[in-house]
Amino acid sequence: MIFKRLREEIESIRARDPAARSGLEILLCYPGLHVVMFHRVAHAALKMGLHLPARLISQLGRFLTGIEIHPAATIGRRLFIDHGSGVVIGETAEIGDDVTLYHGVTLGGTSLDVGKRHPTLQDGVIVGAGAKILGPVLVGKNARIGANAVVLADVPAGVTMVGIPARIALAKRKSEGFHAYGCDEDLPDPVLRAVETLRHELNRLQARIDELEAEKWPEAVRAEAEGDLP
Repeated sequence: MIFKRLREEIESIRARDPAARSGLEILLCYPGLHVVMFHRVAHAALKMGLHLPARLISQLGRFLTGIEIHPAATIGRRLFIDHGSGVVIGETAEIGDDVTLYHGVTLGGTSLDVGKRHPTLQDGVIVGAGAKILGPVLVGKNARIGANAVVLADVPAGVTMVGIPARIALAKRKSEGFHAYGCDEDLPDPVLRAVETLRHELNRLQARIDELEAEKWPEAVRAEAEGDLP
């Protein structure tokens, strides 16, 4: 059973990383796989009531991989943590099957409450490098979180989120399959979109100013248009 699950994890990584040349390379060289193996052991120890050994195993995994996963976090099957450095997964975080996380991702809490305070990621979610998902928010199935986005509210299934705070960039996924870092090839440029929004707003304000000037000084505007003013 253990070897079957391990083989399943390795094959899922090969499917999502073209740099992987063989199963042996993944087994020996991928810290994202190593830390998941450490977590499975730490999580089992915690469920047995061995709290200190569980934390020690978790810290050993962190020391060796640069990835921190609390032993109490719930992780589904075929999690792929690519590159890995700086990833933090909090105590009450829940991760579904076939989720992909890139380096620098934080699944953090914003409360000191004892209860649920970390995110829940449903199946197939992709979280880009440096993204932060904070609080007990729900990220829906197959959603994509762009690099460096900060998610503070629930995310619907199948959408792409970008920005700080994160907003929906694509209401639905236009292309199927796996997309590295949660980016579609047709993802709109958020900076260009912001500039276009400002341009439209300036045009609207200018039109309104012209209307007010015409209402306040109709005779002066008419005289100037007819060339009567000196």
